[in-house]
Amino acid sequence: MAVFPSRPYNPNAPSNRINSVLRKYPLLFGGPFIGIIVIASFGLSSFTQTRYDLQKQKTSVMSPEEEKRLEAKRRPVDRREEYFRLSAETTAKEADDWDVVRVPRPSGTAEWGLPPTNPRR
Repeated sequence: MAVFPSRPYNPNAPSNRINSVLRKYPLLFGGPFIGIIVIASFGLSSFTQTRYDLQKQKTSVMSPEEEKRLEAKRRPVDRREEYFRLSAETTAKEADDWDVVRVPRPSGTAEWGLPPTNPRR
């Protein structure tokens, strides 16, 4: 007995008709596929253009009037004042965020990282 049951060839079956038409005219399948890809590329180009426009807008050059407005709002910077302000912020943050904890060493390892005297078995 065969593993798969034998089926007689039926040339009038719908799947056989589709296969014969596609073999005779391959563009019936390939044409719409290529068309969808081309149309999608044109559709996605607008989204890509929007992305590049936003990037260009972020990095645009300032006009002289905008520069004058920014300079008028700017306050003078004192190095010593900034140093003390930053050092006060960092020491308060660092003291609260972490504690000094020693990492446990594997058993048999010496204090300074020398190899163990008796090898593991």
